Order: sequence, then structure tokens, then C-alpha cells
Amino acid sequence: MIDPVVDPAWVREQGDRVVLADVRFYLDGRSGREAYLSGHLPGAVFVDLDRWLARPGSPEGGRHPMPDPEVFAQGMAAAGIGDGDTVIGYDDAGGAVAARLVWMLRAIGHEAALLDGGLTAYAGELVSGETDRPAAVFTARPWPADRLAGIDDAAGGSFVVLDARDRARFAGETEPIDPRAGHIPGARSVPCRENLAADGRFLAVPALRERFASAGVTDGADVVSYCGSGVTACHNLLALEHAGLGVGRLYPGSWSQYSATDRPAATGD
Repeated sequence: MIDPVVDPAWVREQGDRVVLADVRFYLDGRSGREAYLSGHLPGAVFVDLDRWLARPGSPEGGRHPMPDPEVFAQGMAAAGIGDGDTVIGYDDAGGAVAARLVWMLRAIGHEAALLDGGLTAYAGELVSGETDRPAAVFTARPWPADRLAGIDDAAGGSFVVLDARDRARFAGETEPIDPRAGHIPGARSVPCRENLAADGRFLAVPALRERFASAGVTDGADVVSYCGSGVTACHNLLALEHAGLGVGRLYPGSWSQYSATDRPAATGD
């Protein structure tokens, strides 16, 4: 399988052998699809996070629970992504959102990677409107149990648990969207956007390894990653894999599920 993070130069060399997927999404209510239609990488298709990469949220399941495999397969097929296609996901947030698509594809054995730097690393002309790709055949596959974690895994103390949200939310200083502020007791703060350098590209592998080591992640560690709703947590999982530290597990319910329970919450560093 290809590395979970690929350079724009490599993508250019592949030409039509890869499918670019634009996965822009905004918590502030802006439309990712409208942003895509206004300007996207040449040949890119749009993948709607809410429609295809999650099922409807609830307090019990969190804001972005994993979709049924059949729904995910339907979305991929409709976008023109088939069983044999290599998918390169991007957004305008350093891959923080597109990581969800890439992680899901890789979890079921599909070739996929993040475009390092995303939209901001592209120096050419953007293309407006829709990319017309014919519908493809994409086989539905169940989500592997060993790549997912539940609330008891995240709170049980047997995993190294990483929180991908920004440090202020982790510390409980602010909570703009979920029921309570704070974090899962025992979790370590590893904001996913700090996986990136100032230019929006991933840190070098030695720097990533040092960053995760400071959070208690060593070679072979059993890791659970969460965030607000199981989206940006995937960025940490891909960074872990890119750094050679294993694949880890995603807790899809994340803080949006946990904070809706009466389980204890921690605050501070």
C-alpha cells in the first residue's frame, strides 16, 4: 500500500492513474460543495462528508458516526471511484478533513493517501464547476473491528489515547459545539494541525516521531485517536502511520459522544 501522505510532484507523475477527491467541510456552516464548485484541482471529484463519510449524528452516536459500508460504497461509486482506483484526498485545511476519507479507504484495504499541503500547495489554475466522471463499481466492505474503538476502549486505560482537537478545547477552556468542555481522562493532547509545518505540509518523519513520543506513543503502542466527531482524529492516525508507528484505532464517537454521557471529564493539561 502507498504511503498515507504523498507529495504533489508524485501525484502529477501519476496523471490519470489516480483520482483526486476534494473533501472540504466547514464547521461554521459554509458549504464545502460550493467551495469545490468555485475552484478545485483539475479532475477532482467532490466527496460530501455528511452524506457519504458519516451517518446522521445523535447524542448516543456522536456527530459523525461511521456510515454503513453500503452507503460509503454508493458514494464512492457515484463519484466515479472504483475498486481499482488510487484515491488522493485533499482539502484546504492541511488534510484535517480529507483524512477521514483516506483513513476509511485504507482501513478496508483500498489504495489512498493525503495530498501533502492540499489545495494550498497547488500553484496552477483551479477549475470551477463539476468534474464529470462516469459512475464506477465500488464493493462494500465491512469496517474492520481492529481499526475501530468504542467508548470503553477510549476510557478504559489500556490504550494510549490521543486527542486531536486544539489545546484550548482539550483543556476545557472553550467548547464551541459539544455538550461539555474538557477531555477523556488519561488522554494526551496531540492537536492534528500541529502535525504540519508553517507551509501546511507534514513535518518530517523524525519530528513526527518525536511529537508522538512526547505523548507516550512508542513503536508497537496500542493507540486510540479521537477528536470532536471522529474526523480530524484520522489525521493523527495517518500521521502515525506515515511516521512508521503503526495504524492505531479510530474512536468515531469521539468527544461529541463521550461528552453527552455522565462519564467524568478532565480539564487542564
